Amino acid sequence: MDDFTPSELKTILHSKRANLYYLQYCRVLVNGGRVEYVTEAGKESLYWNIPIANTTVILLGTGTSITQAAVRELAKAGVLIGFCGGGGTPLFACNEVQADVEWLTSQSEYRPTEYLQLWCRFWFDDQQRLDAAIHFQQARLANLREIWGKLSKSRDIEFPVALDQLDGVIQSFEQRLSGANSSNDVLSTEAIMTKALYKLAGQAVCYGEFSRAKQGGGTDLANRYLDHGNYLAYGLAATACWVLGLPHGLAVLHGKTRRGGLVFDVADLIKDAIVMPIAFSSAMAGQDEQEFRQQLISQLQKFDVLDRMIDAIKDTAEQVGQSAGAPDA
Repeated sequence: MDDFTPSELKTILHSKRANLYYLQYCRVLVNGGRVEYVTEAGKESLYWNIPIANTTVILLGTGTSITQAAVRELAKAGVLIGFCGGGGTPLFACNEVQADVEWLTSQSEYRPTEYLQLWCRFWFDDQQRLDAAIHFQQARLANLREIWGKLSKSRDIEFPVALDQLDGVIQSFEQRLSGANSSNDVLSTEAIMTKALYKLAGQAVCYGEFSRAKQGGGTDLANRYLDHGNYLAYGLAATACWVLGLPHGLAVLHGKTRRGGLVFDVADLIKDAIVMPIAFSSAMAGQDEQEFRQQLISQLQKFDVLDRMIDAIKDTAEQVGQSAGAPDA
C-alpha cells in the first residue's frame, strides 16, 4: 500500500472546494501553523481561521495586509490571492493585472500541460480561435437557459423571469452566432444580447428603468452588485484557468484589449446566468452588500460554477485543439 502524507490526505479538488473569501480591514497571518485573519475589536484582536485546503480564492480588499508566511501556506494549498478595492471593485492598474484584479498564483513547476498544449494547437490560427470563442458562447447559452429556468422556480430568490422571452433572446443570439465571421461579430452580438438580458432581469423583479453603468456604477444598487458579483466570477475563472495550466493571456475573445482576457472569456460562462439575476433580485429586495455576497456565493456553489468553467475549458481545448492537429514542425 502506498504511503500518503497528511497534506495529501487533505487535498480537495478546486472544483469541489466550498470557500471563497472577501476580506477587508484585517491582517492575514500564520498563527500556530494555521492561516488566520485578524480583526480589531476595541483593545482586543479577534482571530478567525481560514480553512485553506477547502478554499479556492481570497480577495483582499481595503485595509488588508498579508504576511509572507501566510502567502507561502496559501501557495502550498493552491489558493489564488487577489488584491482589490472595497466590495471587490478593483482600484489597481499594475503590470500583472488579470481581469483588473492583481492575481498572485502559486508557482508550482508541476502544473498540468495537457490543456495548454491543446490550446496552443489552435490559438495562433484566427479561424480556430474564433471556433473556440463560439464554443464558449454556446456553453454560456446552455448555462443561461438551464440556470434561469431553475431560478425562476426557486424558493431561494424572487426571479419570475419570462422564459418564453428568454428563449427568444437566446435563439436570436444563436442565429447571429452561426453567421459570425470574426471576434468583433461575436462581441457586438454579445453586447446586444446582454442588453436584452438586463431588460428581462429588470422586468422580472419590477426594477424599473436600468442602464448599465461603467465600473463603480454610482449609487444604483443593481450596478454596484453587478460589479461586485462579476469580480467574484473573475476569481473563479482565474482559478479554473490556473488549475488547467492556461495563461490568462491566451484569450479567445477578449484578448485584443485585455492582457487577462481569458479570465473574462471564462467568467462570461456564468456572469449572465447567475450574477445578473442575483444582483437584480438582491437589489430589489433591499439586501445589503454582505447579504448579496452570501446569496451569490450560495448560488455559485449550488450550481457547481467552478466545475462548469473547468468542463467548458476542457471541452473547448479537446474539441478545437484535437481537430486542429499537431502544429507544423
